[in-house]
Amino acid sequence: MTPAINLAKKHKIKYSVHEYTHDTSVQSYGLEASKKLGVEEKRVFKTLVVSLADDTLAVGVIPVCDMLNMKQMAKALKSKKCSMAKQIDVERSTGYILGGVSPLGQKKLLKTVIDSSAQEFDTIFISGGKRGLDIEINPLDLQKLLRASFEVLRQ
Repeated sequence: MTPAINLAKKHKIKYSVHEYTHDTSVQSYGLEASKKLGVEEKRVFKTLVVSLADDTLAVGVIPVCDMLNMKQMAKALKSKKCSMAKQIDVERSTGYILGGVSPLGQKKLLKTVIDSSAQEFDTIFISGGKRGLDIEINPLDLQKLLRASFEVLRQ
């Protein structure tokens, strides 16, 4: 069990676990998950950690087929600007390695924004906390667990 699965279980959230064999040569973990799980790319979401103007960290959850719009993310978090966080900061803050960062079960709950497109689906897929493991979850349950907001974050 990963911290992400443990959190969902603790809060009695309905979820499904989906595993696949991760190919270490693949560079886009989210697109790999979409392909191997046979799920359309816009239903598989990646977890991106950003650094805000005041150096605090925050999380954006967007479809794997899209790029994060930094201006939209900064605006959603009422920051002057934001940029992708450094790998070492991501791993220290979340407790996960890149390619396996889940929005759930992080060491410290960071401000989180979920792309509004998640609301189009009954369930979405997010990282389960390690490469080759995804959790299928209702986006409203995810929002409640993370105390997140829904905003347009895609470019």
